[in-house]
Amino acid sequence: MTEKQPWHGVVVATSVPMNSDCEVNLDAYRKKVAWLAEKGCDGVTPNGSLGEYHTLTFAERDALVEAAVEAAPEGFSVVPGVGAYGSAEAKRHTQQAKDAGAGAVMSLPPNGFPADERAILAHYEAVASVGIPVVAYNNPITTKIDMKPALLAKLHEEGLIVAIKENSNDVRRCWEISELAPELDILIGADDLLLEVALAGAKGWISGYPQVFPESCTTLYQAALAGDLETALPLYRQLHPVLRWDSNTNFIQAIKLSAGMVGPDEGPSRPPLLPLSASDEATLRAAMKACIAAGMK
Repeated sequence: MTEKQPWHGVVVATSVPMNSDCEVNLDAYRKKVAWLAEKGCDGVTPNGSLGEYHTLTFAERDALVEAAVEAAPEGFSVVPGVGAYGSAEAKRHTQQAKDAGAGAVMSLPPNGFPADERAILAHYEAVASVGIPVVAYNNPITTKIDMKPALLAKLHEEGLIVAIKENSNDVRRCWEISELAPELDILIGADDLLLEVALAGAKGWISGYPQVFPESCTTLYQAALAGDLETALPLYRQLHPVLRWDSNTNFIQAIKLSAGMVGPDEGPSRPPLLPLSASDEATLRAAMKACIAAGMK
């Protein structure tokens, strides 16, 4: 049996609770991390896309990592996102995560320009040089850079990454990645593709909606990995109307609103993010109410 690694299991890509003036609420964040551990999740990823890392200062990013490590009980992973425009910045965030006691980091390719293979390799070399396991994150919708299976296999072969959060929305790639790099762990990258990627051999789920329904999402994940479709399919059908918001361009606002419907208010998101439109909010609230009525928790 493979030893459980920090990026295995349900690792919640956390949103950031904010006060009404858009200041980070660290006390609320600590409580959130402790609550997710109590509810059966396996870890958290602060400073990911859902964590609004683009609008956070370095000091805020550092504080969130430190808060997550402080609040995490033994055995509960902290895998911070280290996405940045430059390799030096990404390396800096990686070093801070290591110093704070994180178990691994999650790194996007360099943001802001169409990096080619040489630039991507150099970027991951810089991040990996810190000496902490690196989970790559392929999200071509956001970064405009698509790391295809052959490149991911090369990154793994050179010892630069240990896993890939695959979010190209093409499940067929998971099979190809496994063929080219059998030891590279595949992580579910989109909540509304959980079942399909789990059946393709995923080892983890770095995800948004488990912070809304941690118990139900953990049950779904475990059943999907076990191939227990009798349990997984009904849950997946019930949750899918909310899970698909993770693949919506307004996913940050949607997940924060959803979290506030079952727990403490998460507050606003920083500009330029705006609240959901009235029609989107009504659609999401109806889907959430259906899940709550069905016993999702």
